Amino acid sequence: MDELAQLDNFRSEVPAQEDLRAEAERLMAGMSAPVRPVIRSLGLRAALAGGLAAAVAAAVFIVQNQPAPAPPPPQIRTVAAVEVLSRAAEHVGDRPELHPRPGQFLVYESQSMDTSEGDAGIWLSHSKRTIWLPVEGSAVKGVLQEEILAPLPYPGRTLPPAARAEQEQALVGKPGRPERAADFDDRAEFLRNDYAYVSKLPSDTEGMREHLYTQVPNDGLQDYEAWNRVGGLLQESYLPAAQRAALFRAAATIPGVVTVKEAQDAAGRTGIAAAMVSPNGIREEYIFDRKTYDYLGRRGVVVDANVADAPVGSVVSSSAQLKASVADSAPIVQ
Repeated sequence: MDELAQLDNFRSEVPAQEDLRAEAERLMAGMSAPVRPVIRSLGLRAALAGGLAAAVAAAVFIVQNQPAPAPPPPQIRTVAAVEVLSRAAEHVGDRPELHPRPGQFLVYESQSMDTSEGDAGIWLSHSKRTIWLPVEGSAVKGVLQEEILAPLPYPGRTLPPAARAEQEQALVGKPGRPERAADFDDRAEFLRNDYAYVSKLPSDTEGMREHLYTQVPNDGLQDYEAWNRVGGLLQESYLPAAQRAALFRAAATIPGVVTVKEAQDAAGRTGIAAAMVSPNGIREEYIFDRKTYDYLGRRGVVVDANVADAPVGSVVSSSAQLKASVADSAPIVQ
């Protein structure tokens, strides 16, 4: 109960609502029970995501597990992060639901900034994009239209000639021609994020948690990889409300999740974030609207300058999911 008393420290981060304490207490009690891990010796490793930064402190405390025959290792969470994710789960039904049909496309409009690297240096690529992804099946059938924005220097570096050349070759500020979204899609079945697949994922917290840990090797990075997979189901992916709520509740059980009281997505929208620090010294944040708890986007923030090779507080990647809709067809690729 001493940990729950620390909720008062988070009132500036999470809207003050009397039932939050009871919700956090219920969730923390549930998470203290042993969870059966789904870890196999072989499997496909999820790619480590890039990160960003914003110098925002987040309080952390250790949650002691109740005695159990095979107790898990010490787990670090914050009550505020649990609250953010549980609130996001509670609000999934506040907006009209999309109901795409087989043969249709889910259309995602977004803005992003990502790290690019070439022989001549490293920089931050910046773009807006619209992608049409089939309701079922491979992303190879998808179509992408991208608008290149002016590149930015990587934190602590100057803009290399390769970035300037990229800017000169592209029609900066004008949408490019539609092109194939992917030349191949060899993801394992459990890493798919098309609607036909994700609409059949578990709608309960434990089942979704097992899905996030499917074939994750027990190499010390399993919790971060599970966190990274949460992002794979949020960005340019659309889960039905039941699966979306289960995803947020399952994310709240991942050890190491903290809260960031103010975060900004690639479009400049501010919100509150749940986050985890990656092995690359970058805090990977999933940002939610402070009032509606809609998912806004993600960003990475440097917290370890030596590992990330960038100043602490630097934003080295970000995204903003601006709109999701349904279309009967995609643009024709020339």
